[in-house]
Amino acid sequence: MAADIAGLTVVWAYRRTGKFAFHVLTGALETDARTASVPIEFANGVDAVVAAVRTALAAPTARVLVGWSFYSPDFPQMRAELHAVKAKIDDPRVVHVVGGVHAAAEPEATLRAGWQFAAIGEGERLVRDLVLCVQAGGDLRTVPGIAFLDGPSLRKNGRAERIALDEFPPFGPGHDRFGPIEITRGCIYACRFCQTPYFAGANFRHRSVANVRHWARYLVGRGFRDFRFLTPTSLSYGTFAPEPDLAAVEALLAGVREEIGPTRNLWFGTFPSEVRPEHITDASLRLLRKWVSNRALIVGGQSGSDRVLAASARGHDSACIERAVALCVEHGFVPHVDFLLGLPSEEPSDVDATLQLMDRLVARGGKVHGHTFLPLPGTPFRKAPPGALTDDVRRRLRQLASKGQLYGQWEQQEATAQQMAAARNLTS
Repeated sequence: MAADIAGLTVVWAYRRTGKFAFHVLTGALETDARTASVPIEFANGVDAVVAAVRTALAAPTARVLVGWSFYSPDFPQMRAELHAVKAKIDDPRVVHVVGGVHAAAEPEATLRAGWQFAAIGEGERLVRDLVLCVQAGGDLRTVPGIAFLDGPSLRKNGRAERIALDEFPPFGPGHDRFGPIEITRGCIYACRFCQTPYFAGANFRHRSVANVRHWARYLVGRGFRDFRFLTPTSLSYGTFAPEPDLAAVEALLAGVREEIGPTRNLWFGTFPSEVRPEHITDASLRLLRKWVSNRALIVGGQSGSDRVLAASARGHDSACIERAVALCVEHGFVPHVDFLLGLPSEEPSDVDATLQLMDRLVARGGKVHGHTFLPLPGTPFRKAPPGALTDDVRRRLRQLASKGQLYGQWEQQEATAQQMAAARNLTS
C-alpha cells in the first residue's frame, strides 16, 4: 500500500472562495491512516496547477487526482481554468474531480463543461473513498456519491453520506491550513434563495462543545488569537428547532472562552455566519455581551416587504428586523443587516418598502449590507429571473454608500446574476 500511496498525488485547484472546503478535505485525508501519507499540493491558478501536476507525473507509477470546488457564480471562470489546464496537460494518469454546491446541484452541466467526475454531497468521507479507489486501481464510477457521463447520459452513484461533524477536523492542521471552526451544518429554514439546506440538509447537525473546545485549544497552542465559527445561523447552535437554545449557546461560548482566555478574540454572529432577527432578544444579546469580543452583528434581513419575505420562506416579517436592530443598538452592538434586492416576484412597492426600511435602520444606528439576488442552482428559485436594479435604486444605494451606511457588491452581483441566467439558458 505504501508504494501505491507514493504514486498518487492530490492537487487542489486552490482558490480563495473555496479554500476552506479544501482545508476540510485535507483534514479528512490527514486523519485517516489509510490516506494520511498521500502528498497534497495547493495550487492557486492555472500555472500553479499545471506545474504541480507536471511535477507529480515525473514520479514512478504516477497518478494525479486534481480536485476542484467552487460556488455557482465562479463556474464560468473555473470552467475556463479547467480548459486551460487540460490544454497544457492531457494525460490519462490525471483525473479531474469537482465538488461543492454547484457540482452537486448541476452535475450534468458541470460534467459537460469538462470535468470527468462530480461529487454529489459532502466531501469528507467521499474524498477518502476516491483516494483509496485510485490507490487500488479501481473504477471511480463505483464510488458512492460520484456522478459521471456515460456517453450522452448522466449517471449517478447515489449521494455521499452526510457526516457527523465531530468525526472530522474542521480544517487541515497537518498542512497548516486553518479556518473557522464549523459548529453547525445544514439549516432547517430552507429559504428559497439559499443553497445551504438543499446541499447539506434541512436540519441541523452540530459539532459538540467538547470537540469545539478541543480545536480551540489546539489553535491556542498554534498561537492563534482570533477564533471564528462557521454556521448558517449562529444562535441556532445546539437546537434542532426554530427556537434558540441559549443554554447550549452559552455552554459553547463559555467553554471556548475558558480555552482561549480573556485576551484572545472570540467572534460570534459575524462573518462567516449571521444571526436571524427573530433570535435577537434581550436575553440573547446579554449572553453575547458577556462572552464575545465583537460589537457588530450580521443580521439576516433580506427584504423590507412582508410579501417578499413570505414568498422567500424567511420565517419572519419586516417588523422583526426593525425590532432586532433596535435591540442590538440598545445593547451596544452595531447591526449589519443583509438585504437581497431583486428577489423573485418583487414589485416596485416591495422595493420601496425595502429602501424605506434601510433608511429607518441606518437612522437607528445600523448598517446595510446590500446584495443582488442570484438564481442559484439547486434552490427553488433557480429558474427565477436574475436580480435587476433600476437606475433609481442604484442611485439610492450609492447615496447610502457615500455616507458609509451601506456596503456590498450589489453592482457586481447584478452582472453575475445576468451571466448565470445566460449560462442557464444555454445549458437548459
